[in-house]
Amino acid sequence: MVCDIKSLTREELEARLQEWSEPAYRVDQLLEWLYRHHATSWEAMTNLPNSLREKLGEHYALHSLALVRKQGSPDTTQKFLWRLDDRSLIESVLIPANPALYGDASDRHTLCISTQVGCAYGCKFCASGLEGWKRNLGIEEIVDQVLAVERWEAEQAASVLGCQLSVADGTDKPPTTDHGPRTIDNLVVMGMGEPLANYDHLLKALKILNARWGAGIGARKITVSTSGLAPQIRRLADEPLQFRLAISLHGATDEVRDRIMPVNRKYPLSELTAACEYYVQKKTRMITLEYILIAGVNDDLTQTKPLAKLAQRLNAKVNLIPCNKVDGLPWTRPTEQAQEAFRAALEKQNVTATLRREKGHDIDAACGQLRLRTERELAASNR
Repeated sequence: MVCDIKSLTREELEARLQEWSEPAYRVDQLLEWLYRHHATSWEAMTNLPNSLREKLGEHYALHSLALVRKQGSPDTTQKFLWRLDDRSLIESVLIPANPALYGDASDRHTLCISTQVGCAYGCKFCASGLEGWKRNLGIEEIVDQVLAVERWEAEQAASVLGCQLSVADGTDKPPTTDHGPRTIDNLVVMGMGEPLANYDHLLKALKILNARWGAGIGARKITVSTSGLAPQIRRLADEPLQFRLAISLHGATDEVRDRIMPVNRKYPLSELTAACEYYVQKKTRMITLEYILIAGVNDDLTQTKPLAKLAQRLNAKVNLIPCNKVDGLPWTRPTEQAQEAFRAALEKQNVTATLRREKGHDIDAACGQLRLRTERELAASNR
């Protein structure tokens, strides 16, 4: 199988081009085409000699995600459905400004990315695993979610500017535009799949996205989420980069988590909590406890006491997320009054808690929902 060039680090590319007796500056040129100009073909790399482009094409693939569907919302949340080379479908979500959700004053351009096709962990409220797990994403497929969204944004900007210029000067030729500042400056790994179950591919992809020669996203602006894989949390704690950690908790007792999150049977709260304490000790960084509010399951005010106790033990903040309706699942979100009461009860116990006013509730916002609906439509049309 031919390796995709976006799965390689700068050091790996330097070694290969040195082996080919290419001058050192060719590496910078190549990386600029990949990560600044978002090139999708060797032919586009016009300042590389033909001989080098041919050699690159012989040894490496240069795949790009294909946009199948895009849904927008009045609050400007954008959900992208991508087709991979094997025709599998994955999702990414571009989220607008949302104050301090993951620790910074302004999450101006946050992208939520996927790490697997489907999911094997079977959380009872999630659409991602309804059709089971198919495979892990490759390094380049994780990386290209960022680049593909930035390509789409650049094309939209060029289209608008082109229309404006054509009216002004009577031409219909689109302008050549500089990409300027990057579109994505915050990354959350909370899309389809369990990120830490694809640990090696994820970490290498994040190192590429963090690197100055790559996407240049600061490590502290990258949040990795997990449903509770305790050994991998400890492994992540030992990594040198300061990624943020979010725990998809959704239940503050083993009784509740056992009901909705099968992973809890393997890694119960005692083991998960110990791993989180190790992470906090090693990183000295605050973690986030994600808590989807599900009516009649985990939204009773009695649940705030064990949740507050856990948050205080870990010096964590709590992010409350109203449940999204998923076709085929029975769960619903509590009333807004109940949501606010839950948040207020946590704050009375001296816990920092945010209540996410769900952006994109009208666009199949639940993780994996757009993919699931599209696959079912395609299956129905092929009968």
